[in-house]
Amino acid sequence: MNFTVQKIILILISCTSIGLIAAPDRVNGIPGTTRSEVIAQNGMVATSHPLATQIGLDILKKGGNAIDAAIAANAALGLMEPTGNGMGGDLFAIVWSAKDKKLHGLNASGRSPLGMTYENLITDLDGAKGIPSYGVLPISTPGAVDGWFELHEKFGSLSMSDILAPTIDYAEKGFPLTELIAYYWGASQSRFKGQPGAWSDTYYPNGKAPKKGEIFKNPDLANTLSLLATEGRDAFYKGEIAEKTDAFMQANGGYLRKEDFAQHKSEWVQPESVNYRGYDVWELPPNSQGIAALQMLSILKNFDLKSMGFNSVESLHTLLEAKKLAFEDRAKFYADLDFGKQPIDKLLSDKYGKQRAKLIGERSARRVEAGHPGLRKGDTIYLTTADKFGNMVSLIQSNYRGMGSGIVVPGTGFMFQDRGQLFSLDQSHANVYEPGKRPFQTIIPAFVTKDGKPYISFGLMGGGMQPQGHVQIVVNMIDYGMNLQEAGDAARWQHFGSSEPTDSNTKYLEDGGYVELESAIPYDVIRGLMEKGHKIRMGRGGYGGYQAILWDEVNRVYYGASESRKDGHAAGY
Repeated sequence: MNFTVQKIILILISCTSIGLIAAPDRVNGIPGTTRSEVIAQNGMVATSHPLATQIGLDILKKGGNAIDAAIAANAALGLMEPTGNGMGGDLFAIVWSAKDKKLHGLNASGRSPLGMTYENLITDLDGAKGIPSYGVLPISTPGAVDGWFELHEKFGSLSMSDILAPTIDYAEKGFPLTELIAYYWGASQSRFKGQPGAWSDTYYPNGKAPKKGEIFKNPDLANTLSLLATEGRDAFYKGEIAEKTDAFMQANGGYLRKEDFAQHKSEWVQPESVNYRGYDVWELPPNSQGIAALQMLSILKNFDLKSMGFNSVESLHTLLEAKKLAFEDRAKFYADLDFGKQPIDKLLSDKYGKQRAKLIGERSARRVEAGHPGLRKGDTIYLTTADKFGNMVSLIQSNYRGMGSGIVVPGTGFMFQDRGQLFSLDQSHANVYEPGKRPFQTIIPAFVTKDGKPYISFGLMGGGMQPQGHVQIVVNMIDYGMNLQEAGDAARWQHFGSSEPTDSNTKYLEDGGYVELESAIPYDVIRGLMEKGHKIRMGRGGYGGYQAILWDEVNRVYYGASESRKDGHAAGY
């Protein structure tokens, strides 16, 4: 064996042993990244679709700010990646405003139909144990469009007609499908069979899903976006879209009405934070699950993860146990705060984090319950943008399960979300179904500040993976010194089996759940985890989609990173 071959083998072994997705022949000697970070001075956009990224960048070059670019990119993703988001879904955002030098949080999630009582729902379920994934019953009022206009009114600079114009053009003329999106598009078709409306005509022309590289057009969506561009928010919530939806729902057994649209409003909220080793990590409060990431970090800062080593048996064991503890609280306490007080401050306190940290032992915990913090009662896209003015946007938007409910009102060009499936039917639960209530939400944007200044705008979409993924990114960068791209490329894990906010209030984790690991985690680590009692499975996909922008104040440049497991990229100028 010659020296060169030996050297390559040693590098491969080294990369595998530290659990990275390896690019062993990178000339700079850093094996943990699939590609370099993008670096630019004037602006940055990172999304899960290259064309959406370019649209956002074009908006910045046209003189728009990060907020304009985020709205434009989100509108484009609703057309180009309907497998994860769209106008029929909800939106959450965290905005760093350069003007007032502070973070602003927006909860643009919709509420359940006012006319659907708990009794109506139970009757319609006809003995089913939970709310279905598809059809008219899981549909709540779409909040994304109102979110766009709220963001624009507070921070926008270009007109909404300029912001929406690129997506209208693509919807009319068509665009080619990318690889991963085409895969999920095809996989969704069988789920919608039997549903009323225009889902097939809109997304499966000629009865089949478009393939990778095929040109797809959505003229109905172009018309809907044109209405918004010319008539504003009210075209959706008080005009033609609301009227069409009302008539369709009445004809097909649904409960969403024009009144639900007319009464909908987004809410500006104060982001919550935990200080992790000198960095303030920010998430939004419930009804989203963002504070689960903060609870995990509050527990983890009581351990020396750096000395344990990246993706070692000890570090992974500690991370997994922290996840179990945080997710039991998530199942019990995370709900619409308009319908009941929850102990958010106490859940995020250092005192509570230390209490929960003491529960982590040498073995995998089988039985885990929610804590007692002091109150007695008790498929998505992510994008981020930054501009030359110093504004940064962390935005996440979703239809929930895959493409959503399967319901497309004829003539509108978009599918309604099925977010209402995430209500509990247990009337003693904080997240129980009630009319006009926001269901528990999985989608969460994140932000990191340092000494009161913006540092990283980031997110990692993917259901229950999201808080786990956020924590992995933060730990990779702060504890293990990875750069922005390397932190996203590093091999991930995901724990399953924790109690859910849809469960009974008396349910808790009893069997320890199981862990899925990416293939770059070495076998000796897997064996070590098994010896600690963890149930291990090898998962393919399902580890989320990451985008991030970092502000380098010293050099006055932005760094961009994008998910190597998806179709998108980061770009700047």
